[in-house]
Amino acid sequence: MADKRVIDTPYYLCEEKLLENNLKLLAYVQNESGAKIILALKGFAMWGIFPLISKYLKGCTASGLHEAKLAHFEFKKHNPHAEVHTYSPAFSDGDIKEIAKISDHIVFNTPSQLFRHEGIVKEINPHANISLRINPEVSSSPKDIYNPCGIYSRLGTTLANFNEDVLASVDGLNFHALCEQNVDALEEVLLIFEKNFSKYFKNLKYINFGGGHHITKKGYDVEKLIKIIKEFRIKYAVEVYLEPGEAVGWETGYLVSTVLDVFKNGMWLAILDTSAEAHMPDTLAMPYQAVVRGSGKAGEKKYTYRLGGNTCLAGDIMGDYSFDEPLKIGDKIIFEDQIHYTFVKNTTFNGINLPSLAILKKDGNIEIVKEFGYEDYKNRLS
Repeated sequence: MADKRVIDTPYYLCEEKLLENNLKLLAYVQNESGAKIILALKGFAMWGIFPLISKYLKGCTASGLHEAKLAHFEFKKHNPHAEVHTYSPAFSDGDIKEIAKISDHIVFNTPSQLFRHEGIVKEINPHANISLRINPEVSSSPKDIYNPCGIYSRLGTTLANFNEDVLASVDGLNFHALCEQNVDALEEVLLIFEKNFSKYFKNLKYINFGGGHHITKKGYDVEKLIKIIKEFRIKYAVEVYLEPGEAVGWETGYLVSTVLDVFKNGMWLAILDTSAEAHMPDTLAMPYQAVVRGSGKAGEKKYTYRLGGNTCLAGDIMGDYSFDEPLKIGDKIIFEDQIHYTFVKNTTFNGINLPSLAILKKDGNIEIVKEFGYEDYKNRLS
């Protein structure tokens, strides 16, 4: 345990109480709808807090071998009955053999991948469930970079490319078309998915509705989601899975950084010991401007600064913010809601240090679960 005041910045801090609030809501959806909710590791993979998550969720969904190993060796350690679902746009011959040993469900992206690998999967793990990812070709995803159903998408099998021969092998179908969206977006996708593919549901065990369900965001219509799931399960006599990542970590923590320098070049600039490029990549990819605790929009408060990262990338900019008091070297800057899709994407670009990972426990103590240094940078190189 450590006191927050002595943790070197930058660091991510996940608040256990807030995370548990999200998990309780997801558990409510499970209990009321009959669906199974599994954690998408691509969005949130703080395995130091798996003991808590495993009490509420039914398992993990992995996007390849290493995430599958994390689910198998770390999540199942706390819940032996947890399920491991593994998907990849394509599996290598070597990876699929290891994945088959540790996965309960394997999701193939195309019929060709399924036909190529199903034999070895069944030989290694006869009990593994096999499913095919479908591209429903409809999505209201806010940005093309996050739209798996965009033109020429490589993710999933369209109706035109569906091969009915897979029906002899598959236990389920998966689709993923959402990104930080409400239940109305799911309803729109589900309508087309059912229209085009329900004729293939007859002998299936389950349908996976994918991720992107913003269930824990204020204003999400949870009761409508429950209703849709219950009606679907009854109509087709199948199990339903949801695999959120962001909804698990949504608004459960923040990134703390320190001001290293302040100077003026046409406007006031502040250099921080963190990086948008390396530590908050979605702020540049989406793009969006992260909320800074106690700040306002540029010009809203008395003192306006452009916050920049400590790398040589010219575009390593968090944005323009205003404050009630002037910033000075040593001040702490807290970027809100930086637990999901951050440390899972981090880089050591420029050799910048990775932020530590910490958990604010319900008893008020802070546990530093991981610190990084030179060896972490060195070991990624050769």
